[in-house]
Amino acid sequence: MRALAFWKTITMDQSNLLDQLMALLSEHGTRFCVIGGQAVNAYAEPVVSLDLDLVVAAEQLEEVESVLRRSFKVERFPNSLNVSLPDSDLRVQIQTDPRYADFLERSELRSILGVQLPVASLEDLLQGKVWAVQDPNRRPSKRQKDLADIARLLESCPRLRDLVPAEIIKQLI
Repeated sequence: MRALAFWKTITMDQSNLLDQLMALLSEHGTRFCVIGGQAVNAYAEPVVSLDLDLVVAAEQLEEVESVLRRSFKVERFPNSLNVSLPDSDLRVQIQTDPRYADFLERSELRSILGVQLPVASLEDLLQGKVWAVQDPNRRPSKRQKDLADIARLLESCPRLRDLVPAEIIKQLI
């Protein structure tokens, strides 16, 4: 089974949410990049996840939200837009926290489970994971997943270790 078919099977993406979303973003010239666990998969041994986290150019966010609402279910939360469709367990979150805006400039095309997508740079991705681990409002189970993602990144690229705060390194040991 090819990687994309596997991903669609795991996410039960019968409605082709991934394909529709990528086509819509492309059609509207939306600048975006992948962050989160799927981005980690582009740099480290892949782990199965139902999530796809994106950052969209801040100046395009309002237009993107309007366009998405025409074809998808969109829920707004304090730091994200959650995008979904019936018949898909794929959970797309568009991060709206302004700290992520500069990630777009340093992103590069990489393969994520057989799909070429713009992905945040290693350093930016690691920074996003550090922010997530340090967020006291984030669910403990999500922070544990973020710690595991930091560990995966450090295993695949040990030179990044100096970019991780000591208190997080202690949690990894």
